[in-house]
Amino acid sequence: MADLTDRVALITGAARGIGAGIARRLAENGAAVGVLDLSEESAAETVRALQATGGSAVALEADVADAVSVDAAVERLVDRFGRLDILINNAGVTRDNLLFKMTSDDWDSVMQVHLRGAFNVTKSAQRFMVPAKYGRIVNMSSTSALGNRGQANYAAAKAGLQGFTKTVAIELGPFGITVNAIAPGYIDTEMTRATAERLGVPLEQRLAEVAAATPVRRVGQPADIAEAALYFVSEEASYVTGQVLYVDGGRGLL
Repeated sequence: MADLTDRVALITGAARGIGAGIARRLAENGAAVGVLDLSEESAAETVRALQATGGSAVALEADVADAVSVDAAVERLVDRFGRLDILINNAGVTRDNLLFKMTSDDWDSVMQVHLRGAFNVTKSAQRFMVPAKYGRIVNMSSTSALGNRGQANYAAAKAGLQGFTKTVAIELGPFGITVNAIAPGYIDTEMTRATAERLGVPLEQRLAEVAAATPVRRVGQPADIAEAALYFVSEEASYVTGQVLYVDGGRGLL
């Protein structure tokens, strides 16, 4: 089991879903966690849950697309815990639509959060990782990077994150920093449940359909992604960098 004692992690988009799941797993293994979301209030719920089980955490507020607010949040985390060792770039939004219906705002908002956001937070975090000669960065991509109807913006952003991951891995590797990406398949979160609602499909029907089309015959859970993240940030993964791990129950094989 990975020992993250004395390590400090920053997780963006951690108020719920995959981000909250990763926060829990890292805290269980000893890390102090900065829970970052659009509002400190929304992040506070996750922080309280971590503290209730003995974890050390702080709620942070920032719009990842805004470099000034990102820098302020990162500095607050370092002021609180004295260092920054682990970054999980998880913040994300969807603005799904077919290309001919997709607006420029739909496109730009997704690019701002996923790509500009990862750029801003990684650039800010590396200021502390490089002098320490240590760091673990994990970017959240998606199986949608391979193409997905109605998600031209999201697919492009998630594919872009894979290129970003591989390039930053090359640049930061000499400083003891690894950079990897996780590409989840269908994970049961508020975001995917909202998609079912938008499509007008009953949730249980949607989950059953996804499970039936997945070789392992179930839908993914945030804990599945958290386990992958735990591996990438562990000492055991110190020779693994620039990689994209698809965690999709085998759907990509079909």
